[in-house]
Amino acid sequence: MIGSLVTLSSCSKSDDGGDGGDAAAGTITAKVNGSQFTSLEITSFASLTTASNQTTLVMQGNTQSQAINMIINGYNGVGSYELSDSNVFIIASYIEPNISNPLNSQTWNAPFQNSGVVGEINVSEQTSTNIKGTFSFTCKNTNDGSTKNITEGSFNLEIMN
Repeated sequence: MIGSLVTLSSCSKSDDGGDGGDAAAGTITAKVNGSQFTSLEITSFASLTTASNQTTLVMQGNTQSQAINMIINGYNGVGSYELSDSNVFIIASYIEPNISNPLNSQTWNAPFQNSGVVGEINVSEQTSTNIKGTFSFTCKNTNDGSTKNITEGSFNLEIMN
């Protein structure tokens, strides 16, 4: 029994993806600079695509005026994926679309030039139809240099293939 306890306590967060967060089924939730974001179920999804032995996970959720996008190229299942400028194949974005003038839409991206580590996407559970996890990141708008802090993020999405 002691061996079991040691084994359980030695599992790292990067191996297990942490807990699943508290997003309701079919949504992405987070705080954007402290303000609540909850995506609409009808506009929220995850997609897994495999080509040339590499899997890409795309997750997206929109409100009527905001969107959060996350892409993990080289997805390997449950675990933690670091957002860092040393690996530009794992990215996240926060978007404020302008429907009446799409050229005026604003996008904040993570990582960004010289950012270092700016966040993490943790996949805690995946089935053939659903994916759950948590995330947080700091992202930067290349137009004006402003940043947004995306905290307390969680997702509970249907996988659409």
